[in-house]
Amino acid sequence: MAPGSAPPRRPVPLWLLPALWTVALGLWGLSREDSLWRDEAATWQAARRSPAGLRLLLEHVDVVHGCYYLLMHGLFTCFGAGTTTLRLPSVLAMAVAAACVTTVGHRLGGARTGLAAGMALGLLPAVQFHLQEGRPYALVAAGAGLSTLLLVTALQGPVRTRTWVAYGGTVALTGWLNWLSLLLLAAHLTTLLWVRPGRGTGWRWALASAAATAGVLPLILVSRDQSGQVAWIPPLSWHLLIGSAVLPAIGGACALLERPRGSRLSVAAVGLPLLAVPQTCLIAVSLVKPLFLDRYVLFGMLGLALLIGTAVDAAVRAAVPRFPGAAKWLLPAVVVTAVLALLPESLAMRSPASRVDDVLAVAADVRRMKPDGSAVLFLPSDRRDTAVVTPDAFTGLRDIALVRGPEEYGNFRGVEARAADLRTAMLAERHIVLVTDATGAARAAVTEQDRTKMSVLRGHFTPVADRQVRGRRVTLYERTAPPSP
Repeated sequence: MAPGSAPPRRPVPLWLLPALWTVALGLWGLSREDSLWRDEAATWQAARRSPAGLRLLLEHVDVVHGCYYLLMHGLFTCFGAGTTTLRLPSVLAMAVAAACVTTVGHRLGGARTGLAAGMALGLLPAVQFHLQEGRPYALVAAGAGLSTLLLVTALQGPVRTRTWVAYGGTVALTGWLNWLSLLLLAAHLTTLLWVRPGRGTGWRWALASAAATAGVLPLILVSRDQSGQVAWIPPLSWHLLIGSAVLPAIGGACALLERPRGSRLSVAAVGLPLLAVPQTCLIAVSLVKPLFLDRYVLFGMLGLALLIGTAVDAAVRAAVPRFPGAAKWLLPAVVVTAVLALLPESLAMRSPASRVDDVLAVAADVRRMKPDGSAVLFLPSDRRDTAVVTPDAFTGLRDIALVRGPEEYGNFRGVEARAADLRTAMLAERHIVLVTDATGAARAAVTEQDRTKMSVLRGHFTPVADRQVRGRRVTLYERTAPPSP
């Protein structure tokens, strides 16, 4: 370099634009009008508990999310409880996933493929939904993206032990966020069988994968004792199976545009297994025990984004001979078109109505409707999350069903009194505030306590005020019939 000349400017990393794009999509409407739905309320409750209370919780329920809850506990302690603190980790994690997808696409298909893949990831409806969720699935997607990038690095470059160590460690850490993410290994095995690397590479992958699985095994064994947490998942249906086949079919069509040849490491060899194999494995498991939820394999969307990237690249290459001047604008045009086409769905996902309910929605109604010194009931007991998240709204109300609180017992609902004692306590009240699900979303009472609540309210109380909003309902009851002797 000549004296006095400016140093050469470093090129901007290709992954930076998709990462910033994903962050922008995540920050857009992040608070969802200050709403919080029941799954996020579980994160909120866990994150606000003391270390001892959190340990007790994990002994009883949700140990599968223990690592995530510990992370959120630290963030809530440092930055305070709020929807931004709750959801921003998911935004940043998905930005990491977008950066990894961009880099993988760049290495395997070129800069245009990588850029299109990274930009596409944040626009996928499933990704937009979980991009703003206070749950661990975006973090799992980031771990899957980094693991896939490390696998591609190991397959492309010279053998480096540190790459395989990093790969195994990343898979293990991702497994501790949700051990179903280990289905990622089945996708990576399919990629290895596709590209047929040397025997040494296969053994190194097997060793790293076995070590990662062994590292997650304690979590798997402990979480089996808490299988009741997923007992509500419905069995597979034909509607679900047909719907699950749509995205792999789209991905397969995109893969054909790349024209993958033989055992060459390609976007198709990485993206198609990542999209289809974990989902297929989870469906197979669900034939024995229902476990299929699309969020458990959200990381498969990284594979779809890669395949979309290669399809856009193929379209540009096909347009260059005929429209050499306009071809360079095809990628921006595709992004703008996708944004406009998905705008109604994007807006819907950023509204409270996109979730089953809003834990915070009825807090103001409880404040307005509660008479001084009255009692409160929750039906089912899980709806106690409204009181735990917004305790100030319930000041002055007595939870007459509660024997042991959620934090004291180590769950999210607490322990309620026996049905006979609950009946006696209800009949001693003049007013009762009931917090439950909105009409249409309410389920039949399954516990004896819940049946007692409904029986006593219907037989001895009359509703005098009622309000339903965002999947929750609060009703003020007044006793009109004298208790039976």
